Amino acid sequence: MIAWAERIAGMSNLGRCGLAICFGALATLALPPLYIIPAFFIAFPAIFLLLRQAGTSRAALLLGWGFGFGHYVTGFYWIAIAFFVNESVSDAAGPVAVVALAAVMALYPVLAFWVFHRLQSFMRGALVAEIILFALCWSATEWLRGHLFTGFPWNLAGSIWAFSPAMLQSLTLWGAYGLGLLTVLAACLLAAGALGRFRPVLAAVLMLGLCYGGGVWRLAGDHGAVEPGVRLRLVQANVKQGEKWREDRMADNFMSYVRLSATPSDKPVTHILWPETASPFFLNAEPAARAAIARITPPGGYVIAGAPGYYADPAGGEARVGNSLFVIDDQGKVRAGYDKAHLVPFGEYLPMRGFMTLLGFERFVPGLLGSDFTAGPGPQSLHVPGLPAFSPLICYEVIFPGAVVKMGDRPGWILNVTNDGWYGQSAGPYQHLATAQMRAVEEGLPVVRVAGTGISAVISPYGAILARLPLGTRGILDSDLPRKVESQTLFSRAGDWSYLGLFVILAALATGARGVANGARLKI
Repeated sequence: MIAWAERIAGMSNLGRCGLAICFGALATLALPPLYIIPAFFIAFPAIFLLLRQAGTSRAALLLGWGFGFGHYVTGFYWIAIAFFVNESVSDAAGPVAVVALAAVMALYPVLAFWVFHRLQSFMRGALVAEIILFALCWSATEWLRGHLFTGFPWNLAGSIWAFSPAMLQSLTLWGAYGLGLLTVLAACLLAAGALGRFRPVLAAVLMLGLCYGGGVWRLAGDHGAVEPGVRLRLVQANVKQGEKWREDRMADNFMSYVRLSATPSDKPVTHILWPETASPFFLNAEPAARAAIARITPPGGYVIAGAPGYYADPAGGEARVGNSLFVIDDQGKVRAGYDKAHLVPFGEYLPMRGFMTLLGFERFVPGLLGSDFTAGPGPQSLHVPGLPAFSPLICYEVIFPGAVVKMGDRPGWILNVTNDGWYGQSAGPYQHLATAQMRAVEEGLPVVRVAGTGISAVISPYGAILARLPLGTRGILDSDLPRKVESQTLFSRAGDWSYLGLFVILAALATGARGVANGARLKI
């Protein structure tokens, strides 16, 4: 350990930054779909020890940027694949976009590391207090990443536990940001072991053990109840992204969903679910497409389908286009609809389009009918006969903790329709699925996820995947609808306020640990 510390001490700031990049990349191995958890519990203690030795603000800033860049460039690599299927841009634009995104996202760890460095002297060398401070700084910037500039809370630290429903159960108390805070804290407490102090290591083991044990206890209350009289059919046609919007393929792609929906079943299906933009046609404006859907709709049932929505301007102005979802009955009538509210910047709309067009960015986001998608009003609960009310979420709307249901009109389940075909056989769809599992636990609601190319899944309100269609396969999945947890979770009631409560408690503990360490003249 001493030899390692001496070698690090002799490195330049740029050398340490390079080492931080490696540690950031190492931490990515713990994320879905690999879940190599020890990688996280090596990377975070290591970067904490490096940061603790940073003598200047410049050194701390470089460590933060390096760790963040390494973590995000490896965690978001799959975004490049979306550019490979976009014929209007060069394939080289994909890697450039990933590097640029990672470089910008790394500013959040830069902020965390800088704040830690500025406050470190206040802790007066109390190791446990410094560890708590670092975890708080990291967690605060994760929260900021999820909220600033429309937010992008993808690959939060807590998502490393998505493989274990038991470890996810504390989400009911303080949500994804709270679980991430405890995860980073537990990981960094292991750094004390490298310094020959083992009580903090024991505290980390105890903390994780309590999370797991409490989760096992809560899971014992899952009796697998389902909604009576509801049988869902999830349709995954596996239409490749490169063929999805080709005019000569649109009709065939649409009919592939129709034919799969008509597959005979042992048990009567009541509702058929199609993924995001399964129909390339404007379903609310094209009766012929709805008539084809009506022919395969169960009598008295509905097809809930993702499709672009077309909304003419009564005043004769420019029509509005939405990324939409429509509920269609067996007569081919639209009974309800939803427009995606949280649109993807540089994907579904071009920020500052006029200015960006001058720079040539319109090639990346040409829009539909030459215009951007228009955002809907926000979370809603759709009330459809024969179904519990549901909250529709389109694509990455599911990644935002505490923003997936309408307050005051609580639904019985969440329907997440998505098209992950942009990202091929990569980690992206698995990471996206993990966020859906986390929202299920936070809200105490089942999540039904319908993805064009996979992974379609039925998720219990406890975060367990009950059934799925694998990535890159074509097929249907018939399933009962799990029943929601009867009592609302604390997080579903309080939202980020419960996370803030945990944050304040840990901040108080850090102050207390500082006082104890210095009062006893002991470095805990």
